[in-house]
Amino acid sequence: MVNLKELIMILELHRQGLTISAIAEQTGHDRKTIRKHIRLGLHVPVYTPRTARPSFLDPYANYVRERLSQWPTLTGARLLREIREQGYPGGRSILNAFIADIRPTHSPVFEQRFETPPGQQAQVDFAHFKVCFTNEPQIQRVVWLFSIVLGCSRYIWAEFVLHQDLPAVLRCHMAAFEHFGGVPKEILYDRMKTAVIGEPEADQPIVYNSKLVSMSAHYRFEPRACQPYRAKTKGKVERPFRYIREDFYLARTFVDLDDMNRQLRVWLSTVANARVHGTTGRIVQEHFAEERPSLQPLPAGRFDGVLHVERRLSREGCVSVGGNYYSVPDGTRARVVDVESTATQVRILEAGRVIAVHLRLQGRRQRSVLPGHRHPRPTADRQDPSGQTTLATSTGQHIPPRPLNIYAQIGAALGAQA
Repeated sequence: MVNLKELIMILELHRQGLTISAIAEQTGHDRKTIRKHIRLGLHVPVYTPRTARPSFLDPYANYVRERLSQWPTLTGARLLREIREQGYPGGRSILNAFIADIRPTHSPVFEQRFETPPGQQAQVDFAHFKVCFTNEPQIQRVVWLFSIVLGCSRYIWAEFVLHQDLPAVLRCHMAAFEHFGGVPKEILYDRMKTAVIGEPEADQPIVYNSKLVSMSAHYRFEPRACQPYRAKTKGKVERPFRYIREDFYLARTFVDLDDMNRQLRVWLSTVANARVHGTTGRIVQEHFAEERPSLQPLPAGRFDGVLHVERRLSREGCVSVGGNYYSVPDGTRARVVDVESTATQVRILEAGRVIAVHLRLQGRRQRSVLPGHRHPRPTADRQDPSGQTTLATSTGQHIPPRPLNIYAQIGAALGAQA
């Protein structure tokens, strides 16, 4: 096939007086081809379309189309893992080109990137997810993903919780620090209520939640709030939310919250933190191993911040804390008791004396009844009219039904005695 450049060369050599054989030898084309193009003169060559060659992706194309029709934002990396499990032998570039053809891309938005030295900063935020657990298929629940990302290595620690409250925030911080094996020097927060109190004026200092301040003093980190309406300053933690939603959450099923977190931990260790990060160009886990020595050491003990509230006892002898119910012992006389709750415990006090200590429940509408808090009501023996001793039954005890003729016989016997 002769392209336009070669055609111009053939015509120029012919104009210079070279023979057909000489032109064919110099250009490498057949003499018949040379004669044809000299006869046609200068023209644009017409090329026939190439015959499509079979691709490694062909057997999996329909699967990819179906997945993207149901979950349009699934990542290419997620789809690559899935079709490789089915036997796909090809590479990433063929798949990405195919995805680009069937899923339109958005115009890029360029942002300024801020890098921090090792151990200097982490970023924290919550994101909400709607999920139907398979053990409660008729109920759609809102769960919250707490995520903390180290600014230098981009290492992610995350956990799903049912409440976006202060005890959950404190507990997740402590679990993350223990997982990291250290504490960053500062943590950047969005203006969530569990971190920042109110919206101060432009010239006023930011007021942080007192319990968060106490925890920061215990672990020796400085809390910082991002500028209002400047969510991009927390891009290192907010971009992973989209990544977690598209690469982990979509197209999965979960039995309950524990199963959801179990799957999340596996995904974090085998996928998210095992990948080559697109910005740093390094494997996240290896980069984190280098950043870990720069973190501040953990303190000797865990933080035990206490929240004090008053709660009224229910008819079942329980107090409500965070949507769950905790028992008090039988015989508790006070109707209103003091409750001290930490990230891991709920302590109930009557007149300043601790009467119950419960492990904090993480779900909703669950009950914690400690052993020894509930005893059956005492029963007393009594005599029936015939002089025989019978055992009094407690409320709710099952009495088997009797035939009606028994009561007729009893009535006849009583009438004869009269």
